[in-house]
Amino acid sequence: MKRLLPLLLCSAVLTCHADGLPDLGDASQEMISPQQERQIGEQSMFQIRADKSYLDDAEIADYLNQLGSLLVANSAEPAQAFEFFAINDNAINAFAMPGGFIGVNTGLLLLAQNESELASVLSHEIAHVTQHHLARMIAGQKYDSLAAMATIAVAILAARNNPQAATAAIYGAQGGAMQRQLNFTRTYELEADRIGLATLQKSGFDARAMPAFFEKMQRATRLSEGNTPTYLRTHPVTAERIADVGNRVQQLPFHLVPDSLNFQLVRAKLNATQKPPAEAVAFFTSALGEQKFGNPVANRYGLVLALLRNKQEKQAAQEFAALRQQAAANAMIAALDGKIRHLNAQEKNIAAFYRTATQNFPQHRALVYDYAEVLLEDQHFDEALKLLNAQILTHGNDARLYELQAQTFTALGRQQEAHHALAYNNILHGNLRGAIEQLELAKQAGTDYYELSTIETELKQFREIAAAQRKKN
Repeated sequence: MKRLLPLLLCSAVLTCHADGLPDLGDASQEMISPQQERQIGEQSMFQIRADKSYLDDAEIADYLNQLGSLLVANSAEPAQAFEFFAINDNAINAFAMPGGFIGVNTGLLLLAQNESELASVLSHEIAHVTQHHLARMIAGQKYDSLAAMATIAVAILAARNNPQAATAAIYGAQGGAMQRQLNFTRTYELEADRIGLATLQKSGFDARAMPAFFEKMQRATRLSEGNTPTYLRTHPVTAERIADVGNRVQQLPFHLVPDSLNFQLVRAKLNATQKPPAEAVAFFTSALGEQKFGNPVANRYGLVLALLRNKQEKQAAQEFAALRQQAAANAMIAALDGKIRHLNAQEKNIAAFYRTATQNFPQHRALVYDYAEVLLEDQHFDEALKLLNAQILTHGNDARLYELQAQTFTALGRQQEAHHALAYNNILHGNLRGAIEQLELAKQAGTDYYELSTIETELKQFREIAAAQRKKN
């Protein structure tokens, strides 16, 4: 079974010390190494994944990572590991954590009207990581562990997202001096703009989208300079920033870049799943009606999703038949095709459809999930396990894969491995107590020496984390 090595190694360093960190500049790397930054980010993600606002949608996450990977390849540190994820929040925001973890709010995804606008935000956040901005903000303080640094990092994000809770979040994380460090935000934002702009242009996107999206965000959030203290705003969109980037792109030629279909499908999916079902049906019906607007393929895709949510399965199948005629081969549309077929009682050999679809789109996790469920329904347990094990090798931090793996182990009567997989599922959802309970059950359920040795090691690590949390509280 694939082990969660990054997460577990991160957990094991809870007692490591990082003292005397300098304030600014590349010298911060003398005490906070890239490996430690990654560990801080992993600890921060432990908290973020446990939050109800974390959007556990593989299709949206996969799209963000595909777009992000293109930008990272043209960044200042193309070898840096990154993970992009979505937060289910209407607030227009994105943020970067140390070590390459970048979150994007659904509100920002819906505000971006073209892919270059979204890419401009991701390029900006990538620059925050490659310039080690948050590591510099953490530097200069004395913390007793990397976990404490991760708490500070999350507190900074909470403070910038919610000014009302800022004082409690910052001081509660033993970081009173951090409030002064946040004053560096303006300088870092300007630096991230300049470096992000270069990444955006090098990646083939429209560089003019960056100042245009800044203005759009400023209008949408009704921010004005001098209103809320700058260091407590989320990426303060100021006249200075807009002017600086605007001047840099002024001499560039116009460069119209067509959106990818996945960009349009992701936005349609968000509209279809976040609006009330009947309202979503009306929205997409209008978009496809006489007053046509938006991408017709994406709008019909959104309509099918909305109809399914509204329990109008027959109409959804009819609309999907039209979608199949007008759409090119696409993983998200193939996943929707599978759902429609699964609902059709007359459909035979759905497993064959998914076998072909996963061969055509081997890294599309939504298809993998559905294929695994079909294999489990058909009691093809060995085939399901082979599929899931292969995916876990690539997506070792995917909680849903471990959940399906646990179901497969249970069906095969392999209880020790089932509990072990559920422990990973729990830890990836931020449920430390549940992970410990599952490891204890795994310890009791089998006699395999190698498996027991691994379980004992992980139990020790997780118990150390739990003890540290109790001590902190």
